[in-house]
Amino acid sequence: MLNHPAIILVRPQLAENIGMAARAMGNFALSDLRLVAPRDGWPQKTRLKKGALQAASGASDILKSAQLFDSVEDAIADLNFVFATTARQREMVKPVFSAQSAMQNAKTRSDSNQKIGILFGPERTGLTNDDVALADAILSFPVCPTFSSINLAQSVLLTGYEWYKLAQSPAPNFNMDADAPPVKRETLLSFFTFLETELTRINYMPDGAKGEIITRNLRNIFHRLELNEQDIRSLRGVMQALMRGKRDE
Repeated sequence: MLNHPAIILVRPQLAENIGMAARAMGNFALSDLRLVAPRDGWPQKTRLKKGALQAASGASDILKSAQLFDSVEDAIADLNFVFATTARQREMVKPVFSAQSAMQNAKTRSDSNQKIGILFGPERTGLTNDDVALADAILSFPVCPTFSSINLAQSVLLTGYEWYKLAQSPAPNFNMDADAPPVKRETLLSFFTFLETELTRINYMPDGAKGEIITRNLRNIFHRLELNEQDIRSLRGVMQALMRGKRDE
């Protein structure tokens, strides 16, 4: 099963949960495990590593091949579309999917050679708003509102189950246009850095919390557009021309 989603654990806290997440991935033929700044480091010390391997219960190959990243930005750089899992409503406008509809969307994109990633947050706090702002859409599980917290590995299990059901089914009768897939995160994040640097230079971007809110809102606008590589090159070229004009005044 090629081109399956990447499972990205953001700042995971417990070795056992990393191991159980790997086990859940193995149940449903997922193998691309990415770890962002695990609390106890990775590869872990002997005792912690043993706990992860025991919890993986046979999925040790997934653990051994796990990729380590310092930031979410680095972990998603090669992806075309990213889901962020959260149980809480966020103050940002993004499409919200159930696990089933999210994986239907992911399968359609995968069939057109897009690379998909799913962000899972730390066990205690979940993803931050800044983490969610890096994603294109939200994946939320329909759970009891009085007890909405789901264990990290259980979240991976539920998502993997919905993916596997679809991945075993025949391909749809049509695919999305594969000639112009959404831009890779690496290119998009570079564009964000360029735009935010220029806005700061002309004193548009205020300091503090207000500036952070504006930054997230701007990023979410571009995420909703599902821009491709040519779109980003065109936008960057136009903005560079405008900035040069501003300097020449």
